[in-house]
Amino acid sequence: MSDEARPEVVMAGATGGLGLRIARALRQRGASVRAVIRPATSSERTAPLESAGATLVRTDLKDAPGLARACRGATCVISALNGLEETILDGQTALLEAAVAAGAPRFIPSDFALDFTRTEPGGNRNLDLRRRFHERLDRAPVRATSILNGGFMDMLTAQMPLIQFGWRRVLYWGDADQPLDFTAMDDVAAYTAAAALDRDAPRILRIAGEVVSARGLAEAASDMTGERFKTLRMGGVGSLGAMIAVGRILAPGRGKVFPVWQGMQYLRDMFGGAGKLDPLDNGRYPGLRWVGVREVLSRR
Repeated sequence: MSDEARPEVVMAGATGGLGLRIARALRQRGASVRAVIRPATSSERTAPLESAGATLVRTDLKDAPGLARACRGATCVISALNGLEETILDGQTALLEAAVAAGAPRFIPSDFALDFTRTEPGGNRNLDLRRRFHERLDRAPVRATSILNGGFMDMLTAQMPLIQFGWRRVLYWGDADQPLDFTAMDDVAAYTAAAALDRDAPRILRIAGEVVSARGLAEAASDMTGERFKTLRMGGVGSLGAMIAVGRILAPGRGKVFPVWQGMQYLRDMFGGAGKLDPLDNGRYPGLRWVGVREVLSRR
């Protein structure tokens, strides 16, 4: 691809786990990537980006002129920022304003979650922050595309405690057959890269690498380990509300993006069906390969 035809994508949050994956996927599609990083970011964190072929632009999110210069000539600006109000509202707003000032035609926010357009306001702190940013984004003179992917499938073997390998149990609340949306981070990144280069991408794209219930997770874990996993009902979906309230008192996790009670808020929205993704837009970009739960569990 010639330099004249090469898309220029600017990214913030590219040193994070998802951001780095997106940067690599963009490079694989022939795009140039400018990664906006804080001036004090260590070489240890920037080395993978440089290895992927990204150009580093050291500027602070509070430096409006510097951000605007970084966004100049961009065909799309992507936020993979992760954090609380200071990051998701203040930092992303600064990035959005810089994109508009630089004349960038498209913006992809750091949404990458359940379908918070259908959840109840006030019930999930991290989703509420994204909802509040959308109010600003929808007023901006830029074409925006949000990508919603359910839960990260990779977390099934780590932070998300649904599959208890030691007990050979899969925990659930409410209905063991409630469909749950999961997408592997590599697949989210590949899809985001395709959407960033798609000038006609709609306002919201919904994807799921696999839609599976707690009962389906138990079957997958049984297949992958050779041991029989059973489902274990922990209570109704409403009981999660009481657990969240207690968790916020006993383990407030001030300043943490994912304290225990925040994870419970996601579980409540998933098992209650409020954040369910429908319809799915998996087929918009042919050629993408979707990783399933069994493959993720096999890597454990």
